[in-house]
Amino acid sequence: MSAEFELNEIPEQPNAGAENVSPRNARDLEAVYDIPVTVSAVLGRATMQVNQLLKLGRGAVVELDRKLGEAIDIYVNNRLVARGEVVMVDDNRLGITMTEIVKGDRAN
Repeated sequence: MSAEFELNEIPEQPNAGAENVSPRNARDLEAVYDIPVTVSAVLGRATMQVNQLLKLGRGAVVELDRKLGEAIDIYVNNRLVARGEVVMVDDNRLGITMTEIVKGDRAN
């Protein structure tokens, strides 16, 4: 016996937290397949005053808070979801390889 539910009609499972919910099958996720998301890879961050920013010119170097070889942060819609490494896709394009998935409680 099987039952199908609309997205807003899926019955709640007692004592099931969001991290324990898993789809019953691939069809359960079809509603979200075409939703666009923004993926960002952050190499590092820097903090400076506006007057320092205005003095930057061509060739200026801004020191980031990461060391060479340290994992980069991968965000989906401004939420940290993974860490990874920069890779070369072809002669003139960069990509990222995910090396670690960040759990929800560590993402903030």
